[in-house]
Amino acid sequence: MRVTVIGSGSRGNSLALQYRGQTLFVDAGFGARTVVKRLEHCGLETGNVVGVALTHEHGDHVRGAGSIARKFDCPVLGSDGTLGAIKDDLKEIVQTTLTALTPTSVGPFRITSCVTTHDAAEPVSLSIEVPNGCKVGVAQDIGRATASMKYMLRGTSCLVVESNYDEIMLRSGPYPPSVQQRIAGSSGHLSNRAAGALAAELCHPGLEYVVLAHLSERCNSPDAARATVATALKRRGFSGSILVAGQTEPTGPIDLHGVDQQLELEAG
Repeated sequence: MRVTVIGSGSRGNSLALQYRGQTLFVDAGFGARTVVKRLEHCGLETGNVVGVALTHEHGDHVRGAGSIARKFDCPVLGSDGTLGAIKDDLKEIVQTTLTALTPTSVGPFRITSCVTTHDAAEPVSLSIEVPNGCKVGVAQDIGRATASMKYMLRGTSCLVVESNYDEIMLRSGPYPPSVQQRIAGSSGHLSNRAAGALAAELCHPGLEYVVLAHLSERCNSPDAARATVATALKRRGFSGSILVAGQTEPTGPIDLHGVDQQLELEAG
């Protein structure tokens, strides 16, 4: 499977997962034109787009869902709460409801969702698997990591996790106390420290990549996020790669080997 972060941050979030000529978008904070342009920048084509899976209804995650679905004639997938919150933008678009912890298949992608504590209608984190054993976990805007989420995200090949803010930078930054409390609260975002703790807990020998996403432009920096998470993962013997996703440029493509390919390499 191939993973490309189209962009990630407060102004837009989207991933493209590709497997054997088929593409699944996860979140759609950018319109169809931007998505296509950024994939082309990476030397990639969209291929056969089988769907757009959404984590929640905030604009930086769904702004382009309608335009992508219409351009590629594909369904939009999300929780009942998410789809209901943006129903006016999805008129005449096929919609598929994701039921928590119940796998849903679209093309070669098997999607499992888990409800999170973020301040949205019915936000979810996602686990996406393909037949060769690759599994991508997406944990953005999750407030805090629950036991159910950790269970769903176990065994991932690539973990895309928000590392939204540095705790010291948040406290000394420009936001008023009420906004600081929302960001740091259980319905807000993960700090670098919390992201590192989650990544470390999910670390296993098959974890190839940890992608740090949704960094705050005012209360974080790529160096701070990477250093904090790297320290936590080092204690677990992580031997993969840590990438920091940006807002204005794509990150990737990231090629995952998966269980089947790893076995082939070991046998050869």
